[in-house]
Amino acid sequence: GRCRLLCKPSALAQHLVRSLGRSAALRGGCCLWPRWPRLQLLWQLLQPPEPAPVVAREFLQLPDTGLVALDWLVGPRGARSGAGGPGSVLLLIPNAAGKVTGGLLQLGLRALERGFIPVVFNRRGHNDCPLTTPRLQPFGDPGDLREVVTYLRCRHPAAALLAVSEGSGSGLLLAYLGESGSSSRLAAAACIAPIFRGRDWFEAGMPWLYEWPLLLHLKRGLSRYVGSLAEAVDVAGLLGSRSLRELEEALFCRTKSHPTTWESYWERNEPLRDADEAAVPVLCLCSADDPVRGPPARSLPLELFRSSPYFFLLLTPRGGHCGFPRWGPGRCWGHEAVLEYFRAMAEFLRAEEWRKGQPRLC
Repeated sequence: GRCRLLCKPSALAQHLVRSLGRSAALRGGCCLWPRWPRLQLLWQLLQPPEPAPVVAREFLQLPDTGLVALDWLVGPRGARSGAGGPGSVLLLIPNAAGKVTGGLLQLGLRALERGFIPVVFNRRGHNDCPLTTPRLQPFGDPGDLREVVTYLRCRHPAAALLAVSEGSGSGLLLAYLGESGSSSRLAAAACIAPIFRGRDWFEAGMPWLYEWPLLLHLKRGLSRYVGSLAEAVDVAGLLGSRSLRELEEALFCRTKSHPTTWESYWERNEPLRDADEAAVPVLCLCSADDPVRGPPARSLPLELFRSSPYFFLLLTPRGGHCGFPRWGPGRCWGHEAVLEYFRAMAEFLRAEEWRKGQPRLC
């Protein structure tokens, strides 16, 4: 249809082409409002999930006594065995500002219906997760995510562990996949409208429809912890930030104990710094008209998808940022594409295990 799959030729790639080609979600890609990506963006930020999910929160203490929160989606819709495999754990990673959008929750509900066990990862200080240490998680530092993955593996040792990220939150997932390599413990991953080049993204600036709501969301959350943050950063400068870049610099570069330069910060936090080490299949769902990521020519690492057997780019001409509406607001074919991808991955891996288990004929 209107989508293209860019990847290195392989048996897995051929299987994905067949599976996604048969998917009703991708057939035609009908969209009633295709030429208004900024309106899609506003709706994506503001739309509530329908119906609102029931969530059970769990706090996980990290080695430095910091806390992250895991929100397990437990309703309201009844789960049933699904294509992703009964009991597959699906880790949902919000954007870098920690805003859990209605779209991300809607994906979790769709996954719950199909037999997945969806859980939302909330970083330190985000979404009412108490900040017990005077530090937050940098853009591409996967340390806390690694602890969460280890915990989920211990809690569900027999389940396949999958991960999906949204928007700028993909910087964390991509950094984790590269840094962990074959030890990631994930079976597959997906990034919806990912930000591949963090420094370029911050420096280019974003549409105010996206930047200001996220900036206010972050400041509102951080204002609760001015006491603990005061010993580490200039709180007045932090809360006076007029852009996401200024806030990022105030939090992680102009610190009181270990100040660093903007250049050095991104040497340690670029999402694709270790991309060549990734050893887990990851689908990146992108739109050419994404007003947040920027023009495809400068924001998509096309050579990575041509050279790596683990990275797959599903590119559509229209869809905005994390929108991908099919029949109008609230109907996202991107969610169906991601779940179909996970189903296809599980099918392929089962076939490979069966093939390797067969005795060779002389």
